[in-house]
Amino acid sequence: MDVALGGTFDPVHDGHRRLFERAFELGDVTVGLTSDELAPKTRHVERRVRSFDERKANLEAELEPIAATHGREFEVRCLEKPTGIATEPQYDYLVVSPETREGGERINEIREEQGHDPLEVVVVEHMRADDGDIISSTRIVMGEIDEHGNVVEEEETDPR
Repeated sequence: MDVALGGTFDPVHDGHRRLFERAFELGDVTVGLTSDELAPKTRHVERRVRSFDERKANLEAELEPIAATHGREFEVRCLEKPTGIATEPQYDYLVVSPETREGGERINEIREEQGHDPLEVVVVEHMRADDGDIISSTRIVMGEIDEHGNVVEEEETDPR
């Protein structure tokens, strides 16, 4: 079975790792990694996103051991538009997070228009940080939590 998933993955965190794990349970995985042009457009909060090449290298390092554990293959491809690779006919599954479920439904509409079978959309629930809120790359970049969802304690400043 062939599995598609997509994202910006900057930085990779335990919630992403849960998505990756589920994807490799289902089959060989193709990850659509947002292009440098698309990445900022997919953010709910404006923030710096590392270059495609940096994100790709980091993502491949994350995927290699998970793929090996499951005896699967993977490929990372550049995602130029939000519906990206998943509209291509070869995929069986699309792994998404709860907030991207609607995008999966749109992808199936496009696939139907193109005469392709619909994908089985597999929704992977969010991981929660220690404070009960979701683990997200934005929260990590903002210094609220680390990649595992541990709350980052603010350092007290010396008033002197």
